[in-house]
Amino acid sequence: MGEAVTGRIEGKVAIVTGGASGIGAGTARRFVAEGARVVVADLQEDAGKALVDELGEAARFVRTDVADEDDVAALVDYAAEEFGRLDVMFNNAGIIGAIGSIAKCRMSDVDRTFSVILRGTFLGTKHAARVMIPRRSGVILSTASPGGMHGGLGPHAYSAAKAGVIGLTRSVAAELRHHGIRVNAIAPGAVVSAMTADLVLNDPTDLARVTEALSAGGERPGMPEDIAAAALYLASDEAAFVTGSVHLIDGGITYASGPSAFARGDHEEPAGILEAGRRS
Repeated sequence: MGEAVTGRIEGKVAIVTGGASGIGAGTARRFVAEGARVVVADLQEDAGKALVDELGEAARFVRTDVADEDDVAALVDYAAEEFGRLDVMFNNAGIIGAIGSIAKCRMSDVDRTFSVILRGTFLGTKHAARVMIPRRSGVILSTASPGGMHGGLGPHAYSAAKAGVIGLTRSVAAELRHHGIRVNAIAPGAVVSAMTADLVLNDPTDLARVTEALSAGGERPGMPEDIAAAALYLASDEAAFVTGSVHLIDGGITYASGPSAFARGDHEEPAGILEAGRRS
């Protein structure tokens, strides 16, 4: 990785769950580049080990099922013992999970979706808080989604679980701010990753084609590095006055999806529409 880019989190220790690929891997790379030591947690052993080999001595890999409390507790303890502290917990691990009509969803899929996304985030938050509270400092980040904020942007179980992540973030932020710990969430839009490629193309390996698909409207697609930049800001001291917030990093798709009907076609030229449709 070379020398730190700016050292914005120099000396900090971070855990990134779901860190072996996609947003997690992009964030792990950026955190190490900015001077942090990172524990990559994932079920994907080969990918996780390959990533930490790439990142060098500043990174470690721990195979972790985020839905298993013993795994998560051991992960947090490992980071604190291996590097002497824990400054940043990024609860990023997630799955698309159950899909299908609400009348047809398989509850085994729904339960696993909730388990990974919401229970996993709860456990990561719980055990990070356990070691951060005595030090009266730390940052807890979680990956939410626009699907947890607006209907129709994600499968039902996924959207419900991500809404739960947002509620948990705000609730825990209210408790932990009195301990000097900041708690925030990031809600990424569609990002070029294996998960998105699987969802869009049924082929998690074809990142080139999913990049093309996400660029079909002529707009720039989201990249893992975009989310990593937001995570870096929230993990750094620059965000010292930011807690209990949800940061949309989605290229405007949630609140500015456009194109605006009142700035194109018959409405492109300036006018004023007054009473009963009279124009000025």
